[in-house]
Amino acid sequence: MLRDEQLSILRDISQSFAFADDRQGKMGQLIADGYVMKDGDLFELTAKGVTAVEDHAAALGVSELEQAGVSSDRLI
Repeated sequence: MLRDEQLSILRDISQSFAFADDRQGKMGQLIADGYVMKDGDLFELTAKGVTAVEDHAAALGVSELEQAGVSSDRLI
């Protein structure tokens, strides 16, 4: 189960937000768990990462697109 901080990082990536260096240190575990992949200097969500963000949004009762800003063309 992902922690709130990890979900926050996934949401930021899905919305193409930059984030502080201290949070980049936490990316290793998300990459190892298959939620995120690195593409050059950018991080992108994998299909597993998109699903995690969408599931979290659905659990909160919020539209997945409003919450995550994820579109099907961002799936990897």
